[in-house]
Amino acid sequence: MSTRARDRLGGLAAIAGIGATEFSKDSGRSELRLAAEAVRAALDDAGLTAADVDGMVTFTMDTSPEITVAQACGIGELSFFSRVHYGGGAACATVQQAALAIAAGVAEVVVCYRAFNERSGRRFGSGVQHREPSAEGAALGWSLPFGLLTPASWVAMAAQRYLHTHGLTPEALGHVAVTDRAYAATNPAAWFHGRPITLADHAASRWIVEPLRLLDCCQETDGGQAIVVTSLARARDLPHRPAVVAAAAQGAGRAQEQMTSFYRDDLTGLPEMNVVARQLWRTSGLAPEDIDVAILYDHFTPFVLMQLEEFGFCAKGEAADFVREARLPLNTHGGQLGEAYLHGMNGIAEAVRQLRGTAVNQIPGAGRVLVTAGTGVPTSGLVLTTDG
Repeated sequence: MSTRARDRLGGLAAIAGIGATEFSKDSGRSELRLAAEAVRAALDDAGLTAADVDGMVTFTMDTSPEITVAQACGIGELSFFSRVHYGGGAACATVQQAALAIAAGVAEVVVCYRAFNERSGRRFGSGVQHREPSAEGAALGWSLPFGLLTPASWVAMAAQRYLHTHGLTPEALGHVAVTDRAYAATNPAAWFHGRPITLADHAASRWIVEPLRLLDCCQETDGGQAIVVTSLARARDLPHRPAVVAAAAQGAGRAQEQMTSFYRDDLTGLPEMNVVARQLWRTSGLAPEDIDVAILYDHFTPFVLMQLEEFGFCAKGEAADFVREARLPLNTHGGQLGEAYLHGMNGIAEAVRQLRGTAVNQIPGAGRVLVTAGTGVPTSGLVLTTDG
């Protein structure tokens, strides 16, 4: 896809099924089993069987190979399989890859999945323990020796600069956490169901890396999520209202690194997400004011604010007020701060529920939903709409 021209993918594919395991802190089963459970649930939701599937997409970071998940689920021959790099930045790109395969006639039904024991197994929050020699490892060598060992520490650098530049205090970050937890409190699937927070709770939570407090950081979760993508024509014959892929995009910015892009001219934005934003708006023909719900990747609160600004929902430095005033429904499932941290895949599922009209925190008349993937890394995004 060119960053200068509208692509031809929009409207050719749709999400027809979603499925997930429970979200927990100790699943008690393997990551492969979690993946298989999520895939089967998504196929059941779509009204399809394992025999219908001929494509699979996941993350490079996932431990369950496509062929192994296929065997576990009774899926036979595959004509398409693909993986997307950069951790959470891959989430929406899995759907893009599936849509591309369907539009090209390479596959007819593609399942996207992500499953991990991120709380009871390997915890990303524990930081870098070991790194094999690589170009990525060399880039981290400019940060790790100075104590920047965890994702929170990497994000804190940009967050501190953002607050300083715009004359804000850490309370600005709290509005995101409070909003997410309010939606999570009414979502039975959320880990923090029934547990909303206040700004005072946010301010009282312990420091992780200034200016980030505990409640600015997403959860660590065990679970799996799967998404079934097929052609729009086929999706119309399946049980649920199709969630049409109106636009899908990937983006990497200049001087991009994995969460340590500290040598850019400016640390107060997310250029990679601006690349995605320009592509999504150009291809979908929509603008910020047309969006009914936004599901924005929220591994850390400050990057939600920066995303709102990169997409043009508000001016630079104004996102905290935008969230505080609830100008747009945001992360209506509770986000990764409140529902679960599934590398953004559960956010895609929430967008589908909003378009179907089945979300727990349903926004009346929701017909256009923006979904984003991980920030601070090369990333991706989707605009999903109702059919017609």
